[in-house]
Amino acid sequence: MINFRDFNSHIVNKPQLLTVDWVNKIVNNQSDNVLKKTEISGFDIVSVDVGTTTRVRLEVTHKGSENLPNLWFVKLPSLSWQARAITALPRLLPTEVRFYNELADKVPLKKPKKLFAQSRFGLGSTLVIEDVTEFGAVPGITGEALTSEQARAVVGQLATFHSAFMEKAKHDESLRWLSGPIRRLEDFLGTALAVPLMKRGIKLAKETVPVQLHPSAIHYAKNRKNVMKILSDAPPTLLHHDCHPGNLFWHDGSPGFLDWQMVRIGEGVSDVSYFMATALEPEVRRSCEMDLLEEYHRILCKNSHFKYDFDTLVERYRAHLVYPFEAMVLTLAVGGLMELQSNLAMIRRSAEAVLDHDTFTVLASKNRLDNIS
Repeated sequence: MINFRDFNSHIVNKPQLLTVDWVNKIVNNQSDNVLKKTEISGFDIVSVDVGTTTRVRLEVTHKGSENLPNLWFVKLPSLSWQARAITALPRLLPTEVRFYNELADKVPLKKPKKLFAQSRFGLGSTLVIEDVTEFGAVPGITGEALTSEQARAVVGQLATFHSAFMEKAKHDESLRWLSGPIRRLEDFLGTALAVPLMKRGIKLAKETVPVQLHPSAIHYAKNRKNVMKILSDAPPTLLHHDCHPGNLFWHDGSPGFLDWQMVRIGEGVSDVSYFMATALEPEVRRSCEMDLLEEYHRILCKNSHFKYDFDTLVERYRAHLVYPFEAMVLTLAVGGLMELQSNLAMIRRSAEAVLDHDTFTVLASKNRLDNIS
């Protein structure tokens, strides 16, 4: 019989609750019998970073198994009250825990190895993965600008990932939780808070958001519910939904993907829009985005039953650029979720993308909204 009381003692919610005894419990929880015999002699907290979650890097001292990482990455509920307020109802960390328990092994992308992932309502959530530096990878930096070659690698990986789930997203019952009540609640909250947060974010961003975008952005926020229906009316697949530079890592020139709190069912090209709008400086994006969209379209058509022609894909790409712009502006409005200069850099890039592609006009033509552009 499972002793749930003992099992739940693995869940911790504050860095100060991380102890040698807890580390031993995580090791003893492994399915590998060799790992269970690993002798833990101590650990050091390397860093603590507070954002949408509290992220703790540990260096664990042990002997007995080369398969147990020395460097651990632990995600706990955020110590920031703003972050807790905005992430509690949509259950973002519990979503990532469930992703690692049920989906991670099926996703054809590089990801860190899971050591422990559990959530219990009323007790909290704890996710422990290997730190990517353990195997020589370089973590991405939130707000950094990527090169066109890096962008090509990411978009190619996204195309492979989306292709793998295009049929499953429609027919696999095990994925239904990704579009269930929690996601609907998140959409409801996003719509309810869209106008005040958009106004506050634009005010805080100052000249980072060009003044010509202000009326359209606020009008979009007022009509967000209708726009979301348009953006979701497309062939579905599995999405990362938060694909910015800080949620990537690089190993041997190839990208890996971190932070699966926002994982959901949706239209694949939205991940591409989000990535290119947040990760690329405008001049770099302009020089390569059509080539990358062609490559993305080619891979989807080759590996799945994707039906859209290229012109339709481009139009959908243009429409989905509204989301990275909204996400970055609202992140600034909430506060405490992201380092300020990184946030402003991604607001600037996404605003330029919206302007370049006349995104609000595209949405207006689809939604028949007056004066959204």
